Amino acid sequence: MATAAAVPIASIPLVRQAHADGLENVQLSQYQPVFFSAPEWQFILAACDHLIPAEGRGPGALETNVPVFIDQQLHNGLGDDVYMDGPHPENPAPTLGFQGTLTPQQNYRAGIKLSQQHARQKYGKPFEQLADADKDALLTALQKNEISFAELGEPALKASSFFNQLLGDAKNGYLADPMYGGNKDMKAWVAIGFPGARAAYTEWVDTHNVKYPLGPVSVSGKRA
Repeated sequence: MATAAAVPIASIPLVRQAHADGLENVQLSQYQPVFFSAPEWQFILAACDHLIPAEGRGPGALETNVPVFIDQQLHNGLGDDVYMDGPHPENPAPTLGFQGTLTPQQNYRAGIKLSQQHARQKYGKPFEQLADADKDALLTALQKNEISFAELGEPALKASSFFNQLLGDAKNGYLADPMYGGNKDMKAWVAIGFPGARAAYTEWVDTHNVKYPLGPVSVSGKRA
């Protein structure tokens, strides 16, 4: 049986580089999700597009492949390090951290299903087909916990928990290093002036009120 010891040490950076190149070069229109089903993917595309729209001060979620980041994170074990055993208090103190009974993967599966169920009941069509104002209303209702997932058949999940997971993951995908699938071409970093993974800033430590002149660099060494 092959083990990690059988892999030449010199090949490891090449493997990492190939993996990074594969995700950094992905075109969203050609990407095939590895976690989400086709209907779930349509919801994620529409939701991300609305959470981080292209008409803002920077690039939008779809321009930066945020859905790719979320799909890859869920496929590769997001939340595997979270303690899931009870007890799970109904109204836990914020200091207790995560207290849900569903994994991030289960959260997304249930959250998308119930959000779409609500959309069809209220608007007669799935979320991705709604007018922008109705998308806003539905996402806001999720955020404010005004949609009862318990009444829709899932008492273990609150609408706000699903929304917060989705919003948090969208933000992470927008600002993460491109090797993880999001922040395509470091567009988000360019927009906010973040230099990325440059090796040293010693010459800038004592420089104040001067705009940093160099563009961002990704972990893989690519430059924007």
